[in-house]
Order: sequence, then structure tokens, then C-alpha cells
Amino acid sequence: HVSAEQLLAEAQTANVNVSLATIYNTLHQFRAAGLLREVAVDASRSYFDTDTSDHHHVYREDVQRVTDRPASAIVIHNLPAPPEGMTITHVDVVVRVKKGPAPA
Repeated sequence: HVSAEQLLAEAQTANVNVSLATIYNTLHQFRAAGLLREVAVDASRSYFDTDTSDHHHVYREDVQRVTDRPASAIVIHNLPAPPEGMTITHVDVVVRVKKGPAPA
């Protein structure tokens, strides 16, 4: 799992002159071609996953890291019927966690 910002930092370290917009455009083209899955963890941050199979994610807020969980790890019931003429292609679940005391 990688973010566009992480790729930009790696490019800058390697003295590759590329803009963040170019990286985003390329990642979105790869997503549109089915080569990547986008994992949106909030309104301003997405990660890109090369594993396009059916699976879910855990996002560690404290270290900004995404890890995979198998699709079988989460059971989803009572999905609404899709609009007429449409089918559900997959369901994305992102479980957000951080270090700290367990809730009482």
C-alpha cells in the first residue's frame, strides 16, 4: 500500500523530477485499468493497493499504515439492493485503529 505522497518522496530521494499531480494521474490511470485498488482512509488521503482481489483493510491512524485482511474475516449482512440495472461489484471495509486504552 502506497500513497502518492510516499511515491513523491521516493522520487525526490532518487532525484526524479515529477509532480504530485503526475503521480496522482498515473495512479488513477492504473486504477481505471484495474491494476490498482484505491483505499480511501479519509477525505484527503488514499492509498493504492496492487492486490485487486476481494479483501478488506485495517488502517493504523497512529503510523498511517494500511494492512490487508481477508474477505472472509468480515461478514456483511443486509446490503441494500443495488439500483435497477446495476450490480454490486465489491464492498470495501476499512477498519480504523490506533494505540490507546480500550474503551470501557
